[in-house]
Formats: sequence, structure tokens, C-alpha cells
Amino acid sequence: MLRVAVVGSGPSGVYTAQALVQQETVPGVTVDVLDRLPCPYGLVRYGVAPDHEKIKSLQSTLRVALEHPGVSFFGNVPVGDGPGGLAPRRLLELYHAVVYCVGAAADRRLGVPGEELPGSFSATEFVSWYSAHPDAAPGGFVLGARSAVVIGVGNVAVDVARVLARGAHELRHTDVPDAALAALADSRVTDVHMVGRRGPAQAKFTTKELRELGALPGAEALVRADEAALDPAWDDPSGLPGPVRRNVEVLRGWTGEPAGGRGRRIRLRFFLRPVALLGEDAVRAVRFERTVPDGHGGVVGTGRFEEIEAQLVLRSVGYRGVPIPGLPFDAGSGTVPHERGRVLREGLPSAGEYVAGWIKRGPTGVIGTNRPCAKETVSSLLADARALASRTLPADPREGLRSGGLEPVEWPGWLGIEAAEAALGRRLGRGTVKIPDWDGLLTAARGGP
Repeated sequence: MLRVAVVGSGPSGVYTAQALVQQETVPGVTVDVLDRLPCPYGLVRYGVAPDHEKIKSLQSTLRVALEHPGVSFFGNVPVGDGPGGLAPRRLLELYHAVVYCVGAAADRRLGVPGEELPGSFSATEFVSWYSAHPDAAPGGFVLGARSAVVIGVGNVAVDVARVLARGAHELRHTDVPDAALAALADSRVTDVHMVGRRGPAQAKFTTKELRELGALPGAEALVRADEAALDPAWDDPSGLPGPVRRNVEVLRGWTGEPAGGRGRRIRLRFFLRPVALLGEDAVRAVRFERTVPDGHGGVVGTGRFEEIEAQLVLRSVGYRGVPIPGLPFDAGSGTVPHERGRVLREGLPSAGEYVAGWIKRGPTGVIGTNRPCAKETVSSLLADARALASRTLPADPREGLRSGGLEPVEWPGWLGIEAAEAALGRRLGRGTVKIPDWDGLLTAARGGP
């Protein structure tokens, strides 16, 4: 019998648990999936935009894995050395092996003056707010802003630009929390500027996400042709790889002046590098330096500058892993040092400790990339199974999980949260509506109103 803890219940954690209980090499493997939050599914619940219901439906697939007889869920269990957390060394006293699948929770910084001004937020903070993450700030993102600048041209940047430009009535059928929906309904934003330091051919968004910007009712997507033409591939994108070529073709269809009378405008800007956020008590503008291609896939500054008015700035320039106290960490890569998923301590494999997902490989790939990543780690773990299983463990890890005053939320508690969110939606005349705060989630998990 091999008992494994998987820390993190997002796609990488669930795929790891699924691979462990479905394999036939080592019989009798049981998996406990631990999460700091009382809810499973990680970024599928708290990172996918509310209007991307097809992607959010992946929760149904993850649910099947978490309801496997060999898998148990324990939410509200923080992991790490320090007050209130289960130390990695303690987990190894309760389990033969521990796989850390904790993602990359921190945002990369711009590193420019004014980044901390009121009105400047990471895109992750904004996503957490409209996704009802219980750690999210209560709001203040939208009210009063006329012009918003989104720095970055990846899919997260597209998501936040789309939510800002979409009418709140179009989000009413989604699970956006009621306070966020009301704030978006009161939004005065008329212009959303999505800005990248390189050109259209280097943007990281997918064509499907990009096209959605041009299909929003009451909004208009615009590209400045003179600016985009700095990209050598702009006039003839035929030689580009298929996905990039399609992006450029979509953007070429958005050149021209605003049609007028269509409500909000989404302006995609290129070859502009942020150098400062301007303002005294709050952001009033972003100063950019014009860049040009350097001939090697990068850009160089030209010494020419431009300011874009903004009362709201959302920074979407990538993610970084954060250290788990008690585990080794490579600050340069933002990952845990490993060899094929085996955690390395001082260069040597640490018996029983593994990683999968972004904390293993960095914030790269799409949701599906986590499946082969998890399988590689599971293969390493199973190869070590005989040695790992030789250790004697307590009969039931639950008492250990409850040490230090922890009160784990098990699967019936999560079902209680689901039922409470469905009931909340009915009271509001909507579909399911997420509970946005810790007290509400834990009360629902324990059967309260």
C-alpha cells in the first residue's frame, strides 16, 4: 500500500492524482489531494474567465478524478513551514510521498516608477476579483475609470480587456459574484488600451481569444496600421507559422478609425514599452517608449515617448512561482529544483518529495500541458515506490492534517459549497453565483446558511 499526498487541486494536481490511481504497476495506491482553499480545481475555478464556459466545463472532468474511490480531497489545508501550515517534513511523516503541484502564484513586476500608485493592479488581482477568489481585494478596479491600460498581449491580457469591454448584462448568466457584476455595470470605461512592447507577430494570445475581442456587442477593436507596420511580417504574413499568421490576419482586419456610436473601444497597441506610471495620488497616465525591431526577435528603444491616459492599469506580464517554506527553491527560475519531477536538495533527490505543474517547469503551456508533465513525475514516483513504501506511517493521516488547529474541508463540505452557490444564484435570479469570501465558503462547507 502506497499513500501519496498531492498538494494542489488544480489541473496539474488532479492529473497527478488520476495518473497514480489509474496506473497498474503498483497496486493499492491511495491519494489525498490537499489544497489551501476550501474549493478544488485551482485556476479552472479561479483563473478562467467567467464567459469561457467551455473551458470552465473542464471542472466536470477534474471532478470525476477527485471522486475516484482511491482519491480524497482535503481543502483548507495550508502547507509550508510557519504558523498555521503543515510543514513538508510533517507531510512526509504522514505519507510515503508528497507531490507539490502549487502553480505560480506571483505576478512578474514591470520594475518601473509609479507601479505602486493607486489604480495600478496586477491582472491576477483583477481576475481574482471577478472570479470570487476569497483572497481578492473587495473591488475598486472599475468605478470612475474612463480609460484603462492593460500592459501585455497574452491570453490573460485579452481576458481582462474583454471583461472590461463586455456589457455587465452579458455576464449576468455567468458565476461572477454579485458585487463584481454590479461594479462592472456601473463602469464608465470607454477605452481599453492593450499594449505590447513587441509587434503583432510576437504577441502571445491565441487566435480564438483574439477573435472574441472583435465580436463583442457594443464594442469595437482597433489597430493602428502605421504602428503595426513596424513588424516586418505585417504586410505579408504568409511566411509565418499558422497560429501567428492567423493572429496577424485578424489584426489586419481591425485597422482604421473608430466607427463611432459603438460604445467601448479596445485599442491594440504595439511596439510600446512602459517606462513609468504617472500620477501623484493615483494613476493618471502611462508613459511608453516607442520601440522598433532589432532584427533578432527583440526590440530596441528609440528615445521617443508617448503617454496614454489611464485611471486604471492592469499589468499582465507573466507569472512567477513562490517558495514553499521548507522546500528548496530556485529564485532565478521561480521553480523547485528537480530531476524528472524528483525534488533536489543540495543537488540530490530528496526521498518522497516530487513536483509537477508550473512549480516544476515554470509558467508555460496550456492546461493540457499539465497531463504529460504529471505523468513524467508519476513515473519517477512509481519507480521509487518499493523504497518509499517501506516506511511505516500512522494508520490515518486525518489526525495529522488536523494538527495545529486545522479544520480540513472534505468532499461533502465542497458539495455543501456548491449547493450554497446554486441557492445564492436562485435568490438573485441568476445561475450559480460564487461565494467570494472565506467566511461564506467555510460556513457553507459546514452546512450553515
